[in-house]
Amino acid sequence: MHLSKMLAETAVKNLDKTAFYFLDRPTTYGELNAAVNQFATGMEKLGLQKGDHIALVLGNSPHFIIALYGAMRAGITVIPINPIYTPDEISFIANNGDVKAIVTLDLLVPLVEKLSSHLPNVHHYIICETNDERVQNVDPTQFSIYSKMKSFSQILASGSIQYEAPEIQEDETAIILYTSGTTGKPKGAMLTHKNLYSNAKDIGNYLKMSSEDTVITALPMFHVFCLSVCLNAPLISGARMLIVPKFSPREVFRLAKTYQATIFAGVPTMYNFLYQYEGSVPEDLLSLRLCISGGSSMPVALLKNFEEKFKVIVSEGYGLSEASPVTCFNPLDRPRKPGSIGTSILNVKNKVVNELGEELPANTVGELVVQGPNVMKGYYKLPEETAATIKDGWLYTGDLARMDEEGYFYIVDRKKDIIIVGGYNVYPREVEEVLYAHPDIVETAVFGVPNPEYGEVVQCYVVSKNPQLDEEQLLRYCQEHLAEYKIPKEITFVKELPKNTTGKILRRALKEQILQKTK
Repeated sequence: MHLSKMLAETAVKNLDKTAFYFLDRPTTYGELNAAVNQFATGMEKLGLQKGDHIALVLGNSPHFIIALYGAMRAGITVIPINPIYTPDEISFIANNGDVKAIVTLDLLVPLVEKLSSHLPNVHHYIICETNDERVQNVDPTQFSIYSKMKSFSQILASGSIQYEAPEIQEDETAIILYTSGTTGKPKGAMLTHKNLYSNAKDIGNYLKMSSEDTVITALPMFHVFCLSVCLNAPLISGARMLIVPKFSPREVFRLAKTYQATIFAGVPTMYNFLYQYEGSVPEDLLSLRLCISGGSSMPVALLKNFEEKFKVIVSEGYGLSEASPVTCFNPLDRPRKPGSIGTSILNVKNKVVNELGEELPANTVGELVVQGPNVMKGYYKLPEETAATIKDGWLYTGDLARMDEEGYFYIVDRKKDIIIVGGYNVYPREVEEVLYAHPDIVETAVFGVPNPEYGEVVQCYVVSKNPQLDEEQLLRYCQEHLAEYKIPKEITFVKELPKNTTGKILRRALKEQILQKTK
């Protein structure tokens, strides 16, 4: 079984049931499944075949769902890309991922035009119409990629609601999710049809998700948290989704009340904004039976305050792209432990091991490793990275954790120097690579510091050979080469950075000094 086939079966049973609302417009399961077939046949008419790769440079919209499931139904591998990425970031992923077609918004055509000369293997640009006034008077023939452009509606119109899907094996790659790498370049985690289906099914069962549920889909669909918890799990459960184009506390409260939402999932930053929203009252989320938090650790004080204010339980979990992503959730039928990521979900095993891979006793800190049908088959075109991450069938997460006597896991620290900004992963080396490319930068150290709104933000120290270079100029440079959440919140110029005897910059020592000063 795979997701697209399961959607077809669900549609047969629920033809007239609403699958999702977008801008208050309902789409039924029957309509969604027909559009998925149309997209799949439209792709074939463009010459795309099973095994080819397409990229979705899209935000939350019906276009994303139709393209995702349509491509998977045709056996085409999907690469979701954050639409706020810079041309440099998008072109790297598209080239490394061997992308042949890009699906994106009409608003982003100028961006795509800018990077198109660096994408020789992309033969088709499928443009999703937004009816935004900013593009209504734009002449599409002015773009050099005009001959390669097709509208999303044209693709659907050229397709058929009847489609004979190719035979798809469960171990074939359905999605490649690019995740930040320690070398500064993202790595593509290959998730199979089995990986995605098993995790969506196990999440749905664990959360007791059913056709009676209404899920607020406010997390970004290109992110694996949303993909499995707020999109795939609801669709195979026959639930309905409330698609939020862009997170806004006001819109979440409105949708929850209007459509009697039962499930909300978000990162701690979202919960903080909802809690702090002026004028919010307990009745705003009265219909919710469950809230889910992931992406980064939720401060216990925020969790308790949110629960007390809105009278709803927040269940924290844990996951990573390489595990499709969920491995742990706080159980619904047993006491929830604040600060814990919960217990292993169905069919997934978590354990804590030492440097030799030996399981450690309860309350002993070691590395968290994971095993299950949700674990990726490897990194795209990176066999050595794959071998270093998956050993003897276990995925090594790089996170330090402990497990208590009742099987509840706790993340203690991160083995790698990852920075989590509002639920998004940022590796210091990735930012440092960009800074080192600046002609005036001699050396730099990047790390994360606590932030009440985003959990962490990027802090940067640089040594410059140009005394005229200032923070504002360097931030503008970063904005050209980094996604918004990766841009340093603050840049400090210093004469030199602390180093050890071999000349290695002591990033952690510098971070500790900064944190000590702020206490």
